[in-house]
Amino acid sequence: MSQTVVFVGDGLTVAGRWNEWLPEYEVQNLAVSGYTTDEVVASLPKVVATAPDAVVLQVGTNDLGWRRSDEYIVRNLETIIVELRKHLPGARILVVSVPPRERDYSHLLRSINRHLRQFAPTQHAQFLDLWPSMAEPDGELSIALTTDRLHLSDEGYAAWTAELKPALEFLFQSPPSSTAIPIQHV
Repeated sequence: MSQTVVFVGDGLTVAGRWNEWLPEYEVQNLAVSGYTTDEVVASLPKVVATAPDAVVLQVGTNDLGWRRSDEYIVRNLETIIVELRKHLPGARILVVSVPPRERDYSHLLRSINRHLRQFAPTQHAQFLDLWPSMAEPDGELSIALTTDRLHLSDEGYAAWTAELKPALEFLFQSPPSSTAIPIQHV
């Protein structure tokens, strides 16, 4: 029986042909075009109801269009990760960096991703950084991977998938989570 992987996120995630690109998994794509971190927080009961073996989370770029601060976006992302861990203790969680886009956003995106990289392990989640394979040195999304410096082209999805496949393999080689040992008070 193949492992179920649920994708959660925004239009970048929903546009991926994950079933085609990841035939070794049973994929469900619950991402929705236009979703911000607020909508993903609200959709978590639907995600939890699927009881997946793994969750791939990638969301945050649309929040920038609503002029949300990096602190706001990080707080919502932390809430999503904590809630997934709380309600899906046996699931593996892969947090994907918010991908690069136009240069004007690179400072905010780097800040968000720095926080995600540090926070994900505290919830026994893995972090997948797409920036090394997608960003120009100035932090802008590589023109070879996009048509508009925001949405991904086929080449952009190929770059994401090339990073995602080994990340999922590693994810499934690791234990799903580790529960904290309760301290007994005497």
